[in-house]
Amino acid sequence: MKTSAYYKAKKVAVNVVIHAFLLSVALTCIFPLLWMIASSLKSQDVIFKDMSLLPKVYHFENYYRAWMEGGFGRYFINSIAYTVSVVVGIIIIASMAAYGFSRLQFPGKNIMFYMFMAAMMIPIPGSFVPLYVLLNKLHLRNTAPGYILCMINVGLSTSIFLLKTFFDKMPKELEDAARIDGCSKLGIWWHVALPLAKPVLAVVVVFNALNVWNEYVLALIIFDSRPLMPLQVALTTFQGEFVTNYPLLMAGLTITALPIIIVYLLMQKYIVKGVTQGAVVG
Repeated sequence: MKTSAYYKAKKVAVNVVIHAFLLSVALTCIFPLLWMIASSLKSQDVIFKDMSLLPKVYHFENYYRAWMEGGFGRYFINSIAYTVSVVVGIIIIASMAAYGFSRLQFPGKNIMFYMFMAAMMIPIPGSFVPLYVLLNKLHLRNTAPGYILCMINVGLSTSIFLLKTFFDKMPKELEDAARIDGCSKLGIWWHVALPLAKPVLAVVVVFNALNVWNEYVLALIIFDSRPLMPLQVALTTFQGEFVTNYPLLMAGLTITALPIIIVYLLMQKYIVKGVTQGAVVG
């Protein structure tokens, strides 16, 4: 007969196997990041000769050279402005639209929602031509507002879907209590829905910030003026036709990755809450 000690040992063994598997996956994901940082501290001569993660000689000057030679200052400010503007715009528009689709009744509600969802199936490059034509007609091509509006459009469908799913599970009793206190529909959205949706909003912020921060191809299509370009264009400075300065390129990649890593770390607790939010709200 199997004793409780047997089941306890079996449970421990299963947990060890699961954690070992998860640890191996985590190491696989984090290794490229570690290799990038290590390569950014090496010289061009040894970057492919010394494959260790701890360089024998640390070249911290690579970061200064990458910042100065790549002109990171201007592009860094551009990317921060674009990212903040797009994320704020998406949060406001997507949360209001999602709350409307979830709680309000109006003609064509389902058709409009399904149209937003259908847009998720269209790959971003598939919309480049109509976006280019539309921006030309509106005289917004090669302008920062034109790029910001395009990126807001790119992130709306997924954000609306995530937020509507949350609002559908939100107890209606909370809204009834807010109405008794004199809140309008807009007041309920601002004072009740948004505060409760913090975990989902954190996912929306990280997802869209990452999307905007890494965008480059759409920027090439919209912008003709190089000073308007986002940060990713600075990385092309280190890639020539015949020679690529890999240490400076890795240093530049590390600089571009740091802001997103910081945003993720700041939002991490809300993202973890978002995973279990359905059990709390539903």
